[in-house]
Amino acid sequence: MTPHLKTQARHASSASRAAMMAVSAAIALQVLGGCAQSNLGPELPQTSSIDNGSNAARPTDQKAHAAKIALVLPLAGYGESAQIARGMKQAAEMALFEANNPAIQLIVKDDGGTPQGAMAAADSAIAEGAEIILGPLFGKSVTAIAPIARRANVQVVAFSNDPAVAGNGTYLMSFLASEEVHRVVSFAASQGKRRFAALIPDTAYGRTVEPAFRDAVTNSGGTLSAIEIYPADSSGMLASAKRVLQTISDAERAGAPVDALFVPAGRDQISQLGPLLVYSGFNSAKLKMLGTSAWDVPVFSRDDVLIGGWYAASDPAGWSAFAEKYRKTFGTVPPRLATLSYDAMSMALTLAATSGPARFSAAALTNPQGFVVSDGIVRLTANGLSTRNLAVLEIEKTRTVVIDAAPQSGAPQAFATAAQP
Repeated sequence: MTPHLKTQARHASSASRAAMMAVSAAIALQVLGGCAQSNLGPELPQTSSIDNGSNAARPTDQKAHAAKIALVLPLAGYGESAQIARGMKQAAEMALFEANNPAIQLIVKDDGGTPQGAMAAADSAIAEGAEIILGPLFGKSVTAIAPIARRANVQVVAFSNDPAVAGNGTYLMSFLASEEVHRVVSFAASQGKRRFAALIPDTAYGRTVEPAFRDAVTNSGGTLSAIEIYPADSSGMLASAKRVLQTISDAERAGAPVDALFVPAGRDQISQLGPLLVYSGFNSAKLKMLGTSAWDVPVFSRDDVLIGGWYAASDPAGWSAFAEKYRKTFGTVPPRLATLSYDAMSMALTLAATSGPARFSAAALTNPQGFVVSDGIVRLTANGLSTRNLAVLEIEKTRTVVIDAAPQSGAPQAFATAAQP
């Protein structure tokens, strides 16, 4: 999980907030018992299928026919994953509340954060008539429920970012690292960057982005000058940082200077890597730092070494609007992954506007025109992955700015299909 925050004012009536909080509280009491069902009610949410790639959001007046939508998340406990899951649950409820259609029934199941719990949750949801499952959050749980859902001919829209669990009726709504890598590298190439180096963590995330980075450099017509895989310990980080910067220094002396250094590290890793890179001779005036949405953390959490760096992510305007609406509804800042459940629910509600058993079919989910959601345009593909129109952002001292906007319509960037099923 990889786990954006500008605010954009939107007015919400106190009556609506009170009603939403009452609904959420009622559902929360049922979740403690193991599951929850809500019959809520609205017009479809601020999401719709794209019309020929040119109509960004065309609301429909058609009310959704009766539908049961299951939401499977690791809700119990007090750990970080449970807190994130509860925020995602509230976001899905918010989408349902905005849809204002009493015919829709939300079936909430706690999977306990385990594959076994996910299997039990999926079995129970399907037995209760769920036509589509949103979730789970963890890759192993997604793998566990996939055969159960296939036997019941129920599609799964999961929140894991592991591409290995996608396919055969399972679709990923999450942000996929490979797409972000291709986007930022192709943009860097368009700005004259030709020689690339990388400092990549020896983690599951790192093992996902490394082949994507190699492919992106090749596809952009660039040259991969150096790549270092660093372990989690500080001494290993320092050794790797020194080696990659020494290679970069040698290349400059040889007349083939490296233009960009790819560092797909999250907040915790950057806080350790930043000082080590500076100590080892990193010079931002000569070397452009590139990253992924793992850099997308509040300004106060960022290391100074990232200033001037570029990374790819969804346009922050959508997140800002969502976050403000969530805060006005629930009184707290949402977890970044909350848009995944909000958008998945909004997409399901859009599809529920049609009648018949095919409304949540593979063909409906993979409509090539896609869906407009809070994080921009998303398309689910036949191999179970998602493609998005991403922006490129630059980190400044006190803010992040969009320097290459995400396309607002039409096909996503061509490199999106390079992701592996």
